[in-house]
Amino acid sequence: MLTLLKERLLIRYGTLAHTFGCLPLKSLTATLQNYDIDFVQLALSKTIQDIDTSTGKLSPGLASYIGEQFDKAGIRIGVLGCYINPVHPDPVIRRAEINRFKEHLRYARQFGAPMVATETGALTTFQAQDPIHYEAIGWDTLRATVEELAEEAEKWGVFLGLEGVCTHTLSTPDKMRRILDEVPSSCIGVVLDPCNFIGTAAHLQDQIVDDSFRLFGDRIILAHLKDIYQDGEKAYHGKAGSGVFHTEAFLRKLQEYKPMIDVSLEDIKDLEVNETVALLKKLAPIT
Repeated sequence: MLTLLKERLLIRYGTLAHTFGCLPLKSLTATLQNYDIDFVQLALSKTIQDIDTSTGKLSPGLASYIGEQFDKAGIRIGVLGCYINPVHPDPVIRRAEINRFKEHLRYARQFGAPMVATETGALTTFQAQDPIHYEAIGWDTLRATVEELAEEAEKWGVFLGLEGVCTHTLSTPDKMRRILDEVPSSCIGVVLDPCNFIGTAAHLQDQIVDDSFRLFGDRIILAHLKDIYQDGEKAYHGKAGSGVFHTEAFLRKLQEYKPMIDVSLEDIKDLEVNETVALLKKLAPIT
C-alpha cells in the first residue's frame, strides 16, 4: 500500500513539444513515445507542421483531433503555451495577441489541457515613452490584460498561467504576489520557473525560491526546470540537474507544496531528455 501511495505522489516530467522540432502531428506524437515523459507543453504554431492553427482556425473538432493523437501516444497535453506579449506598446498588436490567447482558452479543454500559459513582456517596454514612469505604465497595462484574460478563463473553466522572469513585468516573486492580489481570480495560477526569476544571480537563489513558495506556493499550477551554469564570470541557463541551481532542494519543496505537480524541462535538447529525467528522479525520490 505504501509503495502505491508513493507512486501516486511522484512528480511527473515533461518538456516543450517543440524540443523535438516542428513536425507533422502524427510524426510528432510517434517521436514523443521514445522519451520518458508524461506530458508536453504544446505551443501549436511552433510544433505542428501540417495543420494551420493560426488565430481563427481552431474549433472544438480540430482541438479534439489534436488532443486525441496525443492521447493515443500516451502523452498528455499538460499546458498550451501561448506566449504573447501582454504589454505590447502597440494597442493593435496587443489586441491581436490577446484575442489569440483567448481563443486558446476557449478550446483548451478540447485539447485536454487545463491551462494556457504566458510570460508577461519586458519590464522596459515603455521606457522610451516615459523614462520615469515606464514601470507603472507597464504594470497598469499588464493588469488590464490579465483582468481580461482571467475573465475569459473563468468562462471556460481553465487556468491562466502566468510566468515571471527577472527582466519582465512580473520580475520578482513580490510582483507575482501583487498581480494575484490585484486580480483576485481563482483561475489565475503561477507557472514557476525559479531560474527565470534568478536570472544570473545564483547567489540569491535560495532567497528567491523561498520567497516564491512563501508568497504563492499554493497558487503554483506548473513548474519549469532548467539549471544555471558558470563560464568564468558569465552565467547561462541549460539543462536541469548538472549546474549550480539547488535542484534537489527545489524538487523537494515542490513535492511538499504540490504533490504530483507537472514539471516541464526547458533549455534542453531532445537527446538529453531521458538522461535528465533519470537524474532528476534519483535526486528527489519520494521518501
